[in-house]
Amino acid sequence: MQKKITILLCSAGISFMLGGCSGMINANNNQKNEQTKETQAAPSEGSLISVQDYTGEGYALPYGKVTDKIADENLDEIKNAAIKFFKETYKTDVTVHNVVGAKDGATVFVESKGEPHFYTYAVVPIDELAKKVMTEKIWADEFQVENAIKGGLYHMIFNEEFKKLDNYLESVAADGQVTGKTKESLQNAGGQGFMAPYYFISMTDEELAIKPVYDLFINNPDESVKNLRNAYDNTQFNPENFFINIQYFMSDEESEPNKEIFNRIVKDLEEMTSIPKGSYSVFLNDNFIDKKSADGTKDNSLEQSFPDYIIKD
Repeated sequence: MQKKITILLCSAGISFMLGGCSGMINANNNQKNEQTKETQAAPSEGSLISVQDYTGEGYALPYGKVTDKIADENLDEIKNAAIKFFKETYKTDVTVHNVVGAKDGATVFVESKGEPHFYTYAVVPIDELAKKVMTEKIWADEFQVENAIKGGLYHMIFNEEFKKLDNYLESVAADGQVTGKTKESLQNAGGQGFMAPYYFISMTDEELAIKPVYDLFINNPDESVKNLRNAYDNTQFNPENFFINIQYFMSDEESEPNKEIFNRIVKDLEEMTSIPKGSYSVFLNDNFIDKKSADGTKDNSLEQSFPDYIIKD
């Protein structure tokens, strides 16, 4: 069965291919990993940077050199168009963090203000020959944005459960052996919905429990958290459609992914009972991330993912 997947990777940044700019792909859920890693060339030595130093600078999309320059020359116009688009279409105030040129357009990375909290993106078409940005034709992948908002709503209405997960993940990093992505990298090269330094949320198009919550929010963005929580349809929840993707990096540039730490994280998650329901994957990478793709997974990464999710139901 084909399931449309919100995020295409397990611990990476997004690879954009939207008719020129970016987007989501129909992914077979039976492929390796919960969201399918898109085939990519291995990162070159020169494109790797310590994850602690990575802010999203250097992030690039295919065929974007010309459009990137045009976008820079029209930055204010693009930013204003994106802010207006998300307010009018999704009833959400956003901050624009980054604009990256791609084939035939520019991808605009945004972050929601307040709750529900999420990262996503829109696309502004660009006429390269006329060197013109067509802000009136700004668009976004509807499925991707809706699921970004849904992930933020999940985190908001199940705040106590996610707080327990957050506290645990932060405790793992407290001794300094492992770390996560920087806030700046999430802002400038994220776009994957609800994201935190150590994990991100994703879901399939068959995740129906959150739909009435989303509908209520879109109809009334000022609806109370209590009413949003009451709208959640627990009878429709299936952990196979909701993913919590945990990703750590080694803090030391010289360290390989540590099996002892990795196994401890997996064991702890298997034993925990009060964290959010869903299918959990765990990745532990070395210290380096590809600055062009925001992807930290490599051949030496340790992982527990499809088909061996940690299921919480």
